[in-house]
Amino acid sequence: MATTKFRDTVSPYSKPRPSPPPEDYLHQKYLSDLTLKQDARLPVLKLALFGVGRAGTIHLSNIVANRRVKLVYIVDDIESKWASIKNYWHLDDVIFLSSKQADKVYNDPSIDAVVVASPTFTHEGIVRKALEAKKAVFCEKPIAEDDANSVKCYETARKVGRPLFCAFNRRFDPSYSSVKDRVRNGEIGHVHVIKTVARDSPLPTLDYIKTSGGIFHDCIVHDIDLITWILGEFPIKVAVQAHAHIPEIKAIGDYDTVVISLYFPSGTLGSIDISRNSAYGYDQRLEVFGPKGMITADNEQPLHCVTTQYGYAGPTTPPIWYSFPSRFANGYRRELDHFIDVVHGKVESIVQPKETLAVIKIATACLESARTSKVVEISLFCEWILGEDGGLYSAQSA
Repeated sequence: MATTKFRDTVSPYSKPRPSPPPEDYLHQKYLSDLTLKQDARLPVLKLALFGVGRAGTIHLSNIVANRRVKLVYIVDDIESKWASIKNYWHLDDVIFLSSKQADKVYNDPSIDAVVVASPTFTHEGIVRKALEAKKAVFCEKPIAEDDANSVKCYETARKVGRPLFCAFNRRFDPSYSSVKDRVRNGEIGHVHVIKTVARDSPLPTLDYIKTSGGIFHDCIVHDIDLITWILGEFPIKVAVQAHAHIPEIKAIGDYDTVVISLYFPSGTLGSIDISRNSAYGYDQRLEVFGPKGMITADNEQPLHCVTTQYGYAGPTTPPIWYSFPSRFANGYRRELDHFIDVVHGKVESIVQPKETLAVIKIATACLESARTSKVVEISLFCEWILGEDGGLYSAQSA
């Protein structure tokens, strides 16, 4: 009886219906589906997918599930997998080709875009040929194996008037994009320190590592991109310590453990903690600290609402995500939708050419610091800048 006086005499049906919080991005998608919300009847994009390996399988899954695209071609050189891929995904009307037959994709006027998820050393050739054939391009990083050839790819995209999108998927992760928005809104003031932890699980195969482009251009570019995207500025010097604890990785001249310090012109300090081998799951954390407080994005747990307790050892919580396809599943899906919107001209790409080129330059500086044990200054964060007219110009003359 003590709480009777607090009884609400007004029915909840007579009150305004509460709105879902913006953080519930899945409910927002549900509402769009439920109300059949769409801006206009846009044509379905016809796609070709190059490569069905580590990243390609993720993109294939999202392409098959997306009502806004139709997969027409798959280009992959492991022909022994073709029948299994066709049967598993029910791709009865998809044409399978080897890389030697890829001209069929470029010469097909019905193909609107290609998704490049093949090995790193093949990216530049596919990107250039697809653009020259007037196809939009979605490419896993890197666009090319060095900044000069990456510039040429962007120049080709500008000349033909088709989008070239570099797939830095972490920008589309809901938690990371929320942190970026809150930092840019000034919630913690001027950022003093920003930190990332990225420890890979499981340990990649040696065959993959040998063709990946190395830990700096394969792994660390994601953290560099994430930090510079959140801050909206590029570092002017870096200091790196790196080591190979795993003999097989040391034997191929690469590293498995790296710590990077970055200094930004505004005075912000950055830190990146990277490992190729985490025994406890895919460890991905972000912390941004300023005079007004701190914002973090911690590890996600698949079954975060379930705990167990046996004996006196205390509660046991579920593990974190095992690897990148599960941890960044939502980011990959949102990334594809963003690319579709870019191709349709509905939005501008949030991954700009000058940002991609800057990340390449910074990663190269980090590699130099690791090899020389010296602080490396980056006086020109990128040798090329995208002008307002779409041209690429030398930073010295810009």
